Amino acid sequence: MSQLPRLTSPATLGDQAYAAIREAIVTGTLKRGEKVTERGLAESLNISATPVREALRRLEQDRLVERTGPRTVRIAKFDKDELREFTMIEDVLRALSARLAAEKSTAAQRREMSNCLEKAYKLRGDLHNGVAGSDEERHIVIEIQQLMRHFHSLVDQASGNATLVQMLSTVDAFGSDERQSSVLAQVRGEDRKVVDERFKQHRAIYDAIASGDGDRAEELMRAHSHTSNASRIETRFTG
Repeated sequence: MSQLPRLTSPATLGDQAYAAIREAIVTGTLKRGEKVTERGLAESLNISATPVREALRRLEQDRLVERTGPRTVRIAKFDKDELREFTMIEDVLRALSARLAAEKSTAAQRREMSNCLEKAYKLRGDLHNGVAGSDEERHIVIEIQQLMRHFHSLVDQASGNATLVQMLSTVDAFGSDERQSSVLAQVRGEDRKVVDERFKQHRAIYDAIASGDGDRAEELMRAHSHTSNASRIETRFTG
């Protein structure tokens, strides 16, 4: 089993274990379909099994793990129809988040979104100046992806709706690693234009939010989410 970060603080270990295991699932450190044990996770996190058990119960409720035995679970893995239905829900939620962000975001939140995009823009320059197929290219693409993930998180927070933010947090856990793999596969298989296109989509969404155009922000985000999800479904089942 892959090594997880060790936990040292005695406070709220159940919450820490939940966050650590969830992040490992989101990033792909724990692979879809992988079987893990409470004891193995506890040893990796350097804590007792009790907070791990608590964390796994919460992750079961999130549908990120499936119980396979009294002390074992499997990281959830969905078939093509299940994933397609799930992404349909995600498209709607993200579109609503963008609309609300256009209506409710503060100047400080919009500045943070803009700063995030500026960092990604500079990395695009580094990408085009680098060597195709190199490790450096991979690292830059991953860094851009992380910034885009952060951008979506900023939009979610700017929606000002706690229930929606929680639902989108759950949604994000089902596909972050696959989105990264999808973009990396496209960059390797075609060219770097896919990164440029994704960046332009995010910039257009930001412009709509910054101008307070909820209709436009919703439309753009729905289209962007659908394109991204269609790509990762194709990567998952044909890659």
